[in-house]
Amino acid sequence: MTRLFGTDGVRGLANGLLDAQLALKLSQAAAVVLGHRQVADGARPRAVVARDPRASGEFISAAVEAGLASAGVDVFNAGVLPTPAAAYLVADLGADFGVMISASHNPAPDNGIKFLARGGHKLPDETEDQIEALLSEEPVRPTGAGVGRIQRFADAEDRYIVHLLTTLPHRLDGLTVVLDCANGAASGCSPQVFKDAGANVVVIGAEPDGLNINDGVGSTHLEQLQAAVIAHGADLGIAHDGDADRCLAVDHEGTVVDGDQIMAILGLALKDDGKLRDNVLVATVMSNLGLKIALREAGVTIRETAVGDRYVLEEMRAHGYSLGGEQSGHVIFSDYATTGDGVLTGLQLAAQVARTGRPLKDLAAVMTRYPQVLINVKGVDKARVSADDGVAAAVAAAEAELGETGRVLLRPSGTEPLVRVMVEAADEATAEAIAERLAGVVESQLALT
Repeated sequence: MTRLFGTDGVRGLANGLLDAQLALKLSQAAAVVLGHRQVADGARPRAVVARDPRASGEFISAAVEAGLASAGVDVFNAGVLPTPAAAYLVADLGADFGVMISASHNPAPDNGIKFLARGGHKLPDETEDQIEALLSEEPVRPTGAGVGRIQRFADAEDRYIVHLLTTLPHRLDGLTVVLDCANGAASGCSPQVFKDAGANVVVIGAEPDGLNINDGVGSTHLEQLQAAVIAHGADLGIAHDGDADRCLAVDHEGTVVDGDQIMAILGLALKDDGKLRDNVLVATVMSNLGLKIALREAGVTIRETAVGDRYVLEEMRAHGYSLGGEQSGHVIFSDYATTGDGVLTGLQLAAQVARTGRPLKDLAAVMTRYPQVLINVKGVDKARVSADDGVAAAVAAAEAELGETGRVLLRPSGTEPLVRVMVEAADEATAEAIAERLAGVVESQLALT
């Protein structure tokens, strides 16, 4: 049976897989697992609910709130806010759990439901499985005074903005920043917090109508941001995705600064300030080799995890590390947040530009991005990728050829019969040649019969 929860909650076509009935049942099950099982007998669990501005979020959030209240949970409706804001508010309010309704960078017809545990943390697989297991059982049905109450969390956005401002190491006075809010959840709070921090702010992609989220704007479509930065002579641009848990940037010349470069800049800044715990940065296996080389030369160690910000978070929490993230722009500051926060990341990056007086282009030059070629080899037996002798020999030969100037990574897809072949090298031509050669070996050795 296919697992309902994916890598980041339950996500799918709104009113398709994810309909009001499923939202109701999921919230009733979560009320038990995250609420009643975690509080003292007789106590009423409390939950924060937030959403991004998708049209479908209106009926899904109504179903979620109804499910929670019908199961005896008091609901604080925070309205439209970023995912990291919901996580922060769960902790700040001392709520028992939270629910975020968003499909992140997906197009508007999709939506998702993500649960947050006490303290604003993402759920481990085992807890998600417990929620899923309860879907087939009768929900808790209190009556009379036992039903939950729903109230508007009136100062939710203000609390989040104040929190963000307290993290700033330097004000942004004198900087011109273009913000692309992806017509998403940060359309209100991100421009406000940058203005409060002193920046001259130019805003694009901040007119959500329920249907235009991520539509040609945001971190998956940087062209408008690049053009706006140049047109306004801005110092830098910041792009969020639909739920603002990630951040990509653009320098004053319109060149993209990705998550690896952002982590290099901020990681070294934290190290210089003595705030990078154990001089360790946590990143996934997909982070560019240039990040590892740059940080190694500066005395910083990279701890690698599987792809996915949840695995970065797990490593950070297990060892108390202060900074981690992904190339895609999920950057996690454990001193200030329990999840990736695109608004927080953008503020910290802009503050570093203001504090040093150096252009973002110069700061990003701390690491050299190695050419990275990715080929998806379809129609193969992905389960044998780590055990096939022919593939292993080809990988060993490629690694010997690259030496210290590159690397090879073969990853089976989690959802499709394909293997991802990634090669980094000092130049594009070498990376392409080796990647194509390895892809050919994978295709011939692992072909489905």
